[in-house]
Formats: sequence, structure tokens, C-alpha cells
Amino acid sequence: MDATRTPQSVADTAAEAVRDLNHATQAAKGNLSYPSDAYDVVASLKALTQRLPQSFEQLSRFLANLPCGAVTADYGEPDEHLAEARSALASAVLVAQTLTEFLDRAHSALAPLGYDSGA
Repeated sequence: MDATRTPQSVADTAAEAVRDLNHATQAAKGNLSYPSDAYDVVASLKALTQRLPQSFEQLSRFLANLPCGAVTADYGEPDEHLAEARSALASAVLVAQTLTEFLDRAHSALAPLGYDSGA
């Protein structure tokens, strides 16, 4: 990764890539023709979800290591907001791991499929 790219810009690029994927997988676009097309997309999505927990954990560690007293909040206690954010990120790790498991199942189910163009 280019050292000049910020975490925010990388996350924005990832979000836009998923948006592009949503458009590319629309039936009207005709970009999916064979079961192997779905197999390949699911494999890539599985790789994406396998990598998300690390990002969530690193964000949580960043929040945990902010200097005491340096964080302010528009309302409520900063420590409560930080704890809630870290809790939500821990849950996001579990959800991403579960999503990876389901994508792995879909990937395995697609593996034996072929396509008979004469049917």
C-alpha cells in the first residue's frame, strides 16, 4: 500500500469497490454467466471478510491507547463512548468471522458446479 494513503482513504476506496461490485452483479448487467463466476466472486469476498477482523482489532487498540484525558465528547463521558465503540468493534470482529464461515460454505457448495450451454 502507498504510504501516503490514509486509513480513511483506503476505507473509502473499499466502500466504493463494494458499491461497484453491487452494480456489476446486477442481472441486467450480464457480467455473471457461469457458476464459476459466482465461485470466483465468493472467493474474493471471503478473502475480504477474513481481513476485516484485523482492521477492527487495530482500530480498537488505537482507541484503547489514546492518552487519558485527551479525548472530549459533545455529550456524555468520552470513556463511555470509547468503551461503546470498542465493544461494537469487538462484535464486528465476530460478525466478520461468521460472515467468512458462511462465504466459505457458499464457496464449497459452488466448487463442484459446471455449466451445460447445450441445456
